[in-house]
Amino acid sequence: MQRLLDGYRRFREDTWPQQRARFEALAAQGQRPRTMIIACSDSRVDPQMIFAAAPGELFIVRNVANLVPPYMPDAAFHGTSAAVEFAVRVLGVRDLVVMGHALCGGIRALREGVPPEAGDFIAGWINIAARAREAGLSCDTPEAAQEACEHEAVRISIANLMTFPWVAAAVAAGTLTLHGAHFGVATGRLVLMDAEGAFAPA
Repeated sequence: MQRLLDGYRRFREDTWPQQRARFEALAAQGQRPRTMIIACSDSRVDPQMIFAAAPGELFIVRNVANLVPPYMPDAAFHGTSAAVEFAVRVLGVRDLVVMGHALCGGIRALREGVPPEAGDFIAGWINIAARAREAGLSCDTPEAAQEACEHEAVRISIANLMTFPWVAAAVAAGTLTLHGAHFGVATGRLVLMDAEGAFAPA
């Protein structure tokens, strides 16, 4: 905790004076981000840093393996779906990016099995992308299989987003565009998914 407090003090001393006007405007006018990012909770993957974004520019939700479940408006708890609903229906974001990443522990658990001490929630959650396992079966190396599954999980989340009727309607109307992406932790490189589902450098 002390490290966090030290960082906060540096923020107050250095960053806050430079960014004060921006924060005051955000407080007075509210947020109007153009883009939503659905990213992994992995501590090595920070969307705001990767996209060099300022406060107020990105609406971000992070979860294990950057997954989006299918549309299920029931009485269960749906944190990611609630964030998507707010971003699309209330904030009116124009772009929605699902960003996977290399070395994803959630995808590794999907491929190799969930650690026994993490069986309460993670197993059910990553099962959203169960069919991503198939993407790695024909790969020659574990590393290639891991990346193939990471890419497929992004495709699955994009497909699941289109099961939300108001996402599909916004896409059809041209007011929302869905994007798939994958970030290399060791390389710092971003690849984007094209209309056919292939990934190429940004």
